[in-house]
Amino acid sequence: MPPEFRGKVALVTGVGRVGQIGYAVARGFGRAGARLVIADVNAAALAERATELAAEGWDVRSAAGDLTTPEAARRAVATAREQFGGLDVVVNVAGGLLNYGSALDLRPEQLDRELAVNIKTTFYVSQAAIPALLERGGGAIVNFASVAVFKPQSQMASYIAAKSAVAGLTRALAREFRDGGVRVNAVAPGMMKTADNVAQMKDAKVRWVDDLVSAVLYLASDAARAVTGDVLPVAGDV
Repeated sequence: MPPEFRGKVALVTGVGRVGQIGYAVARGFGRAGARLVIADVNAAALAERATELAAEGWDVRSAAGDLTTPEAARRAVATAREQFGGLDVVVNVAGGLLNYGSALDLRPEQLDRELAVNIKTTFYVSQAAIPALLERGGGAIVNFASVAVFKPQSQMASYIAAKSAVAGLTRALAREFRDGGVRVNAVAPGMMKTADNVAQMKDAKVRWVDDLVSAVLYLASDAARAVTGDVLPVAGDV
């Protein structure tokens, strides 16, 4: 039986594009009965996604902004408080692989950007959200690391460094806020069957995004109430 989120408010980041993970996660929470706040840097695309999700009959609000800044993160959380009265679940999907190539060729600005979109977004959204979760007596945060943290690949040094930081942040926040009832976990996906990956890596071994969404819903649900500080690989036999 799938997890139930009726009466819960979920903030999902990185929901700008159809065929990508953030949109699939938001749809998963919508199907499970959650009220949704979706966030993304692309305001026009985010408005389209909000319209599509609302057309499914789900209660959804959007908060556009650059989540590598604390101001945008605070606005997203404020939207949940103002529109729905609080916040129960945060899923930090925003991020991704930006640089593929030798670490020796990586320029400083490339490193800065990869770290920003992965660890700054996760940190700032979590920092803004935790007080709101504590106000509800606790809640769940699900971050996005990568299976590459456990099985590093060449040509991806900055991405692996960024996602390793997400894994470390997950464990640190879980320890710091466990007494307040805030659980913090992460998923570590392998190659997912997203629109981008299918187009760019035709021969890659991929996993269906639905498998990943199921793992996220589990970690965010009461069924995982005894699980915190964990990084769960979702990669099959990759």
